[in-house]
Amino acid sequence: MAAAEPLVKDSASIALPGLARALISAGKLPAKTAEEIYQKSTSGRTSFIAELTGTGAVSPADLAHTLSSAFGAPLLDLDAIDAQRLPKDLLDPKLCQAYRVVVLSKRNNRLIVATADPSDQQAVEKIKFASQMGVDWVIAEYDKLSRMVEAAAVSASETIDSIVGVEFEFDDSTIQDTPADSNDSASAEVEDAPVVRFLHKMLLDAFSMRASDIHFEPYEHQYRVRFRVDGELREVATPPTVIKEKLASRIKVISRLDISEKRVPQDGRMKLKIGPDRVIDFRVSTLPTLFGEKIVVRILDPSSARMGIDALGYDTVEKERLLDAIGRPYGMVLVTGPTGSGKTVSLYTCLNLLNKPGVNIATAEDPSEINMPGVNQVNVNDKAGLTFATALRAFLRQDPDIIMVGEIRDLETADIAIKAAQTGHLVLSTLHTNDAPTTLTRMRNMGIAPFNIASSVILITAQRLARRLCPVCKAPSEVPKEALIDAGYRDDEIDGTWKAYKPVGCPACNGGYKGRVGIYQVMPISEEIQKIILRDGSALEIAHQAESEGVRSLRRSGLHKVMQGLTSLEEVLAVTNE
Repeated sequence: MAAAEPLVKDSASIALPGLARALISAGKLPAKTAEEIYQKSTSGRTSFIAELTGTGAVSPADLAHTLSSAFGAPLLDLDAIDAQRLPKDLLDPKLCQAYRVVVLSKRNNRLIVATADPSDQQAVEKIKFASQMGVDWVIAEYDKLSRMVEAAAVSASETIDSIVGVEFEFDDSTIQDTPADSNDSASAEVEDAPVVRFLHKMLLDAFSMRASDIHFEPYEHQYRVRFRVDGELREVATPPTVIKEKLASRIKVISRLDISEKRVPQDGRMKLKIGPDRVIDFRVSTLPTLFGEKIVVRILDPSSARMGIDALGYDTVEKERLLDAIGRPYGMVLVTGPTGSGKTVSLYTCLNLLNKPGVNIATAEDPSEINMPGVNQVNVNDKAGLTFATALRAFLRQDPDIIMVGEIRDLETADIAIKAAQTGHLVLSTLHTNDAPTTLTRMRNMGIAPFNIASSVILITAQRLARRLCPVCKAPSEVPKEALIDAGYRDDEIDGTWKAYKPVGCPACNGGYKGRVGIYQVMPISEEIQKIILRDGSALEIAHQAESEGVRSLRRSGLHKVMQGLTSLEEVLAVTNE
């Protein structure tokens, strides 16, 4: 205890929050790290606990256990609580959002409240004042608590019908086309209260369901809203068709698009604040169709880039290979895979690890999806002449250490990126190829000389996203040995020491799956592979050499995830080709 006292005193001298001091006293957080996180939260105007868990300095579970012991408060797993049965009228929902708390029950004249930070005296005083009751804390994990608070932002009992219901039940003849130059009509259309409430609910529901995209789709006699959850589209609402013009106008106004232009596609962005420390970005794309504008909203959660490399699903060897590559002072690291395979999150996770005060990082994307303080981000604009190649040339005059290119699409961009990698810069980028070996032949087909590829590319990661089995309801699956061998397992791997699992389905998941896990093929460019590249060898030769060096194919990597019980065999067969 005596050795820990100076740490607490030093931390107190810069007025660290009580949560930080408790963690330092418990030996869970070095004082210097606490100071850095606190300063980062102050400068970024976020909460200390959000930065603490976001950076991975302390996991939410470890934090909850530590604070439960330190403050003598009971620990509760919120996954075991039915949010629909919690009391709704004991505390203002805005107060619950502001302080990240959930009211569990009332006992006599005291509220039982779940929190992740029992040291927050301001929260106690605010709750006491608002409820005129005492407060008893129960400790919960911050990530689970945040999800429950965000899900409760819109009442679970409020259905689509109650939002759009009667207010939209009027004759189509009352709807008139808005003239292109009629600003008054457009303003009235955009401010229609039911439309605003409906859109707000859709955005919040999509975020709480961990959807990646929202599709607003108009048809002749139908209008539907679908969410892409864990890679699959699900229909969640069929509002009246009469709202399609108003909804499109509302989305376009808050995305700063031209609401009078309905003939060409447009792209924009918007934000939604869902708490004092959480702002979600949305990328908006409009497309004129036969019966109105289809709008797709991509949800861009900046916290996904701060999850840490372990959360992405890399195995130990794969993680070491990737960290070794991005730790080099120069060279090119490529991430490949189809659209929606998580390439951007992987790149930004690497950038987050590399983002230090002494490093100059510049990125060129179309458009920038995740905002990262400390990184110089540029949006490509082909119409204005700001192409990937133009941005790269400008970067090289800006004294960069690390350059990230959203996608290598043409020979000019590839040529500049390779020269940057050869002249003392670390270059990260993406390509659309099926696996790591074919990436090298794809670059060759683009017109890049073999010696340039061999001397610049240091690692290629191919990836897919597979749905993760729900840990609550997954069940053992009896798979015949023949089916396992056909899938790619070796005889010595079918030894009965592991079990395959199948999805079942429960209230906590989406048809037996909850979230997604990455499947990776991480291929360092060894000397032998360089020799194959220099003699213009095929992707098949490169694949055989990589396999002999211990590089798993995507299928083998997926089968390993099945052995770990993370996903099902059917899911791996669906997302990998071999």
